[in-house]
Amino acid sequence: MPEEYKQVRFGVFEVNRQTRELRKHGLRIKLEDQPFEILAALLERPGEIVTRGELEARLWPAGTFVDFGKSLTKAVNKIRTALDDSAATPRFIETLSRRGYRFIAPVESCASARPAAAPPAARTRRAPRWRPSIVAAGGALAVFAALLLRHGADRLRAPLSPLGITSIAVLPLENLSGDPDQEYFADGLTDDLITDLGQIATLRVISRTSVMQYKRTRKPLPVIARELNVDAAVEGTVQRSGGRVRVTAQLLQARTDGHLWADTYERDFEDAIRLERQMAVAIAHEITSRLTPSQETRLAHGKTASPRAYDAYLHGCYFLGQRIEEPTVEAVGYFEQALREDPHFALAYSGLADCYAARWAASVDLPLAEQYARKALALEPDLAEAHASLGLVYMYTGRFAGAERELRRALNLNPNSVMAHHWRAILLVYFGRFQDALAENDRARQLDPFSLPVNNARMFALLGLRQYDQALEQAERLAELDPRYPFDWPSNIYWVQGRVPEAISEQRKNATANHAPTRLRDLDEIAAAYSRGGVHAAALKSAQIEEKGYRRVYTASEIACQFGLAGDQSKALDWLNQACSDDIVNCYYVVRSAPALERVRANPRFHELLRRLGLER
Repeated sequence: MPEEYKQVRFGVFEVNRQTRELRKHGLRIKLEDQPFEILAALLERPGEIVTRGELEARLWPAGTFVDFGKSLTKAVNKIRTALDDSAATPRFIETLSRRGYRFIAPVESCASARPAAAPPAARTRRAPRWRPSIVAAGGALAVFAALLLRHGADRLRAPLSPLGITSIAVLPLENLSGDPDQEYFADGLTDDLITDLGQIATLRVISRTSVMQYKRTRKPLPVIARELNVDAAVEGTVQRSGGRVRVTAQLLQARTDGHLWADTYERDFEDAIRLERQMAVAIAHEITSRLTPSQETRLAHGKTASPRAYDAYLHGCYFLGQRIEEPTVEAVGYFEQALREDPHFALAYSGLADCYAARWAASVDLPLAEQYARKALALEPDLAEAHASLGLVYMYTGRFAGAERELRRALNLNPNSVMAHHWRAILLVYFGRFQDALAENDRARQLDPFSLPVNNARMFALLGLRQYDQALEQAERLAELDPRYPFDWPSNIYWVQGRVPEAISEQRKNATANHAPTRLRDLDEIAAAYSRGGVHAAALKSAQIEEKGYRRVYTASEIACQFGLAGDQSKALDWLNQACSDDIVNCYYVVRSAPALERVRANPRFHELLRRLGLER
């Protein structure tokens, strides 16, 4: 290593290659050996691409048995965490899709080691800093907002000109109760605030999924602001002890960490709903200064008259938000409890609809989900959540005109509804409107940049547009979000491009990682077929192997795509029809967007299938 790169400085960080230390403001930051070695390699050549092959040779000598791709991604993610960096908006490490990485920040050498500076106080979720002149809080903003016109069609559209805020992140309110069982209450208030603020048409509000990434974070607020691309943030605390609730909050200029306003509220829990209504009016005035009497009336209208119903509802939202099977069962129980306390609680019906429509749920029951969504709308016709729930049911049951109508209505009521944007993007893919789907997905990603479902759905639009390079970049983004993500997008793309050796290489990595020796032997056969007869022979052998593993290993849609690549239209269409019988929702995606089926789309049988699915207009 050149002498000048043995100790270097960039931003507030210093790296000493000899002592293998990374420091920030003189405070040592723990970084494991492999991530440190990658960082050192990038710092040796700032501004230049360091290829994945170079990093592989440096970290894993020949003969090392490892899933290099996933290991490298995981190590780079650890570096980004240590540097408070972001793959989406990098300050230090830039990803060059499928090629490597580049260190993009200015780097200067340290002439000599210097005494470490005294470390600053670590930034934790702090107590609010008060200003007596400030009247209204950001505190419970669901709570604070109760709000923002969930109950009226004429949503608040006034710009946030007094503070110049057009985008905001409500960071998870911190539970100070000393009781982990009260986490649901703090998270529920956070979620309510996000939902209610989202009804302000001129304000972009980051969704729950992405802000929960920062729960108990030590990241500086300007870093969070850059990663989420927001102007302002709400921070706060919730303390529930016995029958009392205390909420404190502050609004901060996100990129500078500058204080804007704050307040604190304390009430008996039985009076918490009225507290929310008072906060709603105060916050709305703070933001817009232009509330009409009718808007104030709607803001004062509560979600439910029953504190126990609201408490059960917050429990339900907490479990549903985990988006996995077992907690969804818990969510059902709490929403039902909320309705026993208040049979006219529309939000609880909407929550039940989502529990039974979600594809991760323990028991998908679309007719029951529709019944609950309609009940919510009968009680509250302008409830955005219920319109979105009904739109999803319509979409999954092939009533596409109704799905479009309901999702548009949900977005009219709440322009920041991530799920409505996400589901509408999927609906547009179903009809082959890939450019429109990409634009809708962009809106969802702006609101929820860390959502795996939203980022995964982008793949279908990119593949529909045959934008393979961008699709590979998006696949890498998915791996950065979660290295365990099961979708093997790169190998699918390589097959479509005729890059069979690369496709097989990706599939070998996955088979090795999943300890699947039979799959490795199958891949040896496919590789041999490629050596003998090229792309067509390899695709046909792959299709035949997958056909034998139907249900046990492969889905009907995967087999259909492989026969499509092999040019066997009859077999591809047979398996495509089987795919629609097995999983019609997934089939909607495949028939429209899969490039592997390009050659069968002119076949009359394919158009008959589209008509049967209601997808040909």
